Amino acid sequence: MVRRMGVTLQRHALGITWVEQNAMARAAHALVDDGRVWLIDPYENAEAMAAATELGTSAGVLQLLDRHNRDCTTIAQRLGVPLMRLPMDAGGTPFTPIPVIENRAWREVALWWAGERALVVAEAIGTAPAFALGRRAGVHPMLRLIPPRKQLARFQPERLFAGHGEAIESGADAALHEALGHSRSDLPRLALSIPKLLRGGSRS
Repeated sequence: MVRRMGVTLQRHALGITWVEQNAMARAAHALVDDGRVWLIDPYENAEAMAAATELGTSAGVLQLLDRHNRDCTTIAQRLGVPLMRLPMDAGGTPFTPIPVIENRAWREVALWWAGERALVVAEAIGTAPAFALGRRAGVHPMLRLIPPRKQLARFQPERLFAGHGEAIESGADAALHEALGHSRSDLPRLALSIPKLLRGGSRS
């Protein structure tokens, strides 16, 4: 784990994750499969992008949330790779897209990497303090009354990559199911955390 002013660079078995050091802990990932690197919901950070380049050949950028524009388009154009926005067909990648939310206000797709038992979730689940509320992971504050259990509880990931917070590198199955199981019962914790969350900002 390498910490720099404002951003933490987390190296793990599948690549790298870079995370902003604030309450929302905006995170992006570079995941490598057979020498090909897939950038997921990336935002610009010179050190992270250099580290991603060292992992292998850039293959594509995936945007998993409709409002997670971040720097996906700019980075895809600069690298000369396809941008897959809310992909429902991720052919050529190691991922299987999983619809998580589909309505006028919120569209989100998760990714399941079966070979590595890795689940990538942009927003519905996070490991940042504002999501986890003292646990390893938690449901997005706006989804706690109706969490995406049907969509996500069928998976048993070893690793969890979230759009907010550090990656969980092992034992993610227990963290995911605890998050879903305590979504509503943790609402009092959420209420107590709101003042801190508001001070910490809400970048997506």
